Amino acid sequence: MGAQDLSVFSLASLLIFLFPILYISRYLKLGINKEILVGVVRMCLQLGFVGLYLGYLFKFDSPWLNGVYLLVMISIACYSILKSSNLKFRMFFKPLFFSLLIPFSIVLLFFNGVVVHIDNLFEAKYLIPVGGMLLGNCLRSIIIGLTNFYSGLKKNEREYLYSLTLYNNRTQALKPWFKESLVAAINPTLASMATIGLVSLPGMMTGQILGGSVPLVAIKYQIAIMGCIFYTEYFSVILSILFSLKTGFNSFDVMRPNIFRNDRN
Repeated sequence: MGAQDLSVFSLASLLIFLFPILYISRYLKLGINKEILVGVVRMCLQLGFVGLYLGYLFKFDSPWLNGVYLLVMISIACYSILKSSNLKFRMFFKPLFFSLLIPFSIVLLFFNGVVVHIDNLFEAKYLIPVGGMLLGNCLRSIIIGLTNFYSGLKKNEREYLYSLTLYNNRTQALKPWFKESLVAAINPTLASMATIGLVSLPGMMTGQILGGSVPLVAIKYQIAIMGCIFYTEYFSVILSILFSLKTGFNSFDVMRPNIFRNDRN
């Protein structure tokens, strides 16, 4: 027995809570009403479109088609990360793409093959939803990691250059910023893992229970997913910083002056 279906009218009834939000935001002159409306409309249109083509993906269940769709998801994630991190797309897309692809693919295929034991590792029912959860969480962590790393270096460039003269080694000189960025990136996930089940019931577990799964089965899946999310985030943040160093620094180990989107060439 699946979850209770929702009518269009039922969904539209939720808009009743949007009107006081728009009124309060306008009264306080927050200037975000346009962003709120655009966000709500985009969410509805994008999820509606996803619902349509996911139906086709699940129907055909082609390993090639599913794999291509995941590559598209990774590309979109990279664009969103670089936009939020204020880093130039052309300079950082390639290193960021592979820093996501490598741990994401390893953890996802391990989950499908070793944890769930499905015969077709590229089965759309598992590949697309689980892959989406991994990418969605990596998005936040990598944004925090890259932003902290390069913004911190830009603010403390003299300190970095001084450390470089002491160590004569870029790796040692960058170590404080690397450690700080990694900790900042994974702290939200660690906090979520520490309070999960006590403060909130996570999405996958709730979805499985609504879909008719036994709570214990849903909990097992949620434990597995949280582990996969943490592993993917951790390695993706590390690789995103390491892979970007060649692009972000010149041959003299000095950070390039034009890596941010608002910098002039």
